[in-house]
Amino acid sequence: MIGTELALMLRRRRVWLCWALLCLLPTVVAVLLATTRLAPPPGSGGAFLSAVLSDGQLFPAAALALVLPVFLPITVAIVSGDAVAGEASAGMLRYLLVRPVGRLRLLVAKLVSVAAFTLLAVVFVTVTSYVVGVLAFGVGPGAEIGGAGTITSLSGATLTPLQLVGRTAGTVGYLALCMLTLGAVGIFFSTLTDSPLAAALGVLAVVVTSAALQPLDAAEAVRTFLPTQHWLAWIDLFRDPPLLDAVRTGVEVQLGWIVVAFGAAWANFTTKDVTS
Repeated sequence: MIGTELALMLRRRRVWLCWALLCLLPTVVAVLLATTRLAPPPGSGGAFLSAVLSDGQLFPAAALALVLPVFLPITVAIVSGDAVAGEASAGMLRYLLVRPVGRLRLLVAKLVSVAAFTLLAVVFVTVTSYVVGVLAFGVGPGAEIGGAGTITSLSGATLTPLQLVGRTAGTVGYLALCMLTLGAVGIFFSTLTDSPLAAALGVLAVVVTSAALQPLDAAEAVRTFLPTQHWLAWIDLFRDPPLLDAVRTGVEVQLGWIVVAFGAAWANFTTKDVTS
């Protein structure tokens, strides 16, 4: 069942379109920066953008910061909102359940498929932006691609390319987990409606509400548990030594959201009268 869902995901044109658009945004930004050589000053603009002109190996981190607030959540909302509601709107859900496939097994397969989409989305952005960044900006003084050169961290200390790869890999895993939270929420909304668009809008409503509550003093009691509160914790991985407290808290919060959202999806889907 999981293999079938993964194969179905990879055959969908909209999935590849989402990945392509995610990779296109950093590419356009890289071309503009390389052409104008006008990077935002430190402390303004996207994270790491002020440093990429001197070292293209930092562009994957800048690219991830660019797609994180809007584009990545939108693509995850589209794919996860279609997980169950898409089958229902096409009249296929009832036929899927006629086969000897339990509803929990079907939901798990959908969650794994969404997880694969989110992980591949972050990986594609990272790999594309690394290639584009190195081609557009080169590497920093004394640094060699895959060699023993150094890259300046956010703390001012230097990182070797191997250390940078490790920090970037940690960032990929962390952001994939954050987006899987939205995927689980999307699957929950997808069990509530037969409209993929309505389910996707439900996910985006959660994102917008969470982002709106973050700066409010009145929401201080719940701020730690907001799904978007810890999205930028990965930036601390690029310090030396890396600061892991915010990342650890973010992982715990995201896992909690995934468990609750998927549990709610299972509870609703198990008792749902499927007619389409």
